[in-house]
Amino acid sequence: MAIDAEILQAALIGYQSERERITKVIADLRSRLKSGKAPESSGLDGAGTSRKPRRKLSAAARRRMAAAQKKRWANYHKGHK
Repeated sequence: MAIDAEILQAALIGYQSERERITKVIADLRSRLKSGKAPESSGLDGAGTSRKPRRKLSAAARRRMAAAQKKRWANYHKGHK
């Protein structure tokens, strides 16, 4: 049972130090937001994920891609019969 208590004590110390580190990071972020040092454009959309503009493909390009994919699947299925 002494080993269990030692392990729990070590885990507690580790989690407390991690909590302190996270608290410091949060405080730093809050101070940056208040002081205006946050980057002007973070590249994030409203949902919080970074997004690149979508490529616009022509209908012909989409047809070529579809044909190539069908050819790949046909080769795959031919080899697994």
